[in-house]
Amino acid sequence: MLKTKAQNLKSLSHRNLSQVELTFNSNDDLNTLLGENSKNIDKLNEIIDVEISFFGNKLLIVGKKHNVELAEDLINKVYDILLFNKNNVQSIDFSIFESEYKMLKNKNSVDTSSKVLNSIDTWKKTIYPKSDGQNKYIQAVNEYDVIFGLGPAGTGKSYLAVAKAVQSLKKGHIDKIILSRPAVEAGENLGFLPGDMKDKVDPYLRPIYDALYEMMPFEIVEKKIQEGIIEIAPVAFMRGRTFKNSFIIIDEAQNTSSIQMKMILTRLGYGSKMIINGDLTQIDIKYINDSGLSTAKKKLSNLKTIKFINLNKKDVVRHKIVSEIISAYEK
Repeated sequence: MLKTKAQNLKSLSHRNLSQVELTFNSNDDLNTLLGENSKNIDKLNEIIDVEISFFGNKLLIVGKKHNVELAEDLINKVYDILLFNKNNVQSIDFSIFESEYKMLKNKNSVDTSSKVLNSIDTWKKTIYPKSDGQNKYIQAVNEYDVIFGLGPAGTGKSYLAVAKAVQSLKKGHIDKIILSRPAVEAGENLGFLPGDMKDKVDPYLRPIYDALYEMMPFEIVEKKIQEGIIEIAPVAFMRGRTFKNSFIIIDEAQNTSSIQMKMILTRLGYGSKMIINGDLTQIDIKYINDSGLSTAKKKLSNLKTIKFINLNKKDVVRHKIVSEIISAYEK
């Protein structure tokens, strides 16, 4: 376990600074925590405004008392993650520090042992939840075959859903990924847009493409699309089909009609999982009285085989002003 020795040195007192010395079980543990080329140190110094140095199996943190305590808590939490998953971790990615830092700042922390189990391995990166809500979302995807993710923009619904789909494909748990969303936005109908079907649909699905390319090499994404292993299409193209051994993601589901939502839900075949994401505060005027997502929440929320996860402003991982905007509109 990590041992802590706290000091308030006279040489630092006139600057109102404190220091804490942390001792690790081994040099290897500390090196793993510091990351490749000790790059995590500089980033920690920057985001918390402390000075961290290391020697042997010891870490020294110097700075204002509050910042030193925050850095100590953060390092302890990440070290717990390392110890829990020690046999599978070669080096700690800074994204883990970022996730824990945000949760400490929000006092929205999660159990670290559970969090490690809920990490998502993709071709290019390992993804960790950045809030308690995101952690519960991933856990729900692990445990249920039909999951509804409800919440405002920026809470990671689509990103995490794509990550879980990519992970399932990588591990061979599924044969196919279906990525879909309603293709009617801002009063535009596909039939009136220029180009072939791919040209019409792609602009609406750009966030999904972006997530795929962030998690998979470009050439693998393109090959999987060409082979039909990854299928990206509007909701209407799901009619009359049954998806077996597939991972299905429906995005912007608040803009489906009740009839469309029933059609979507009944496409699920054996060995498949479906995630339906949406924001009930962003319903297109066309569906304001007939949102499939709203109806599904009313009719299905009591079913034990289906899980609804509600995300909120605490789970927003975009620019900090986004959560402030969401709060303002909620008043």
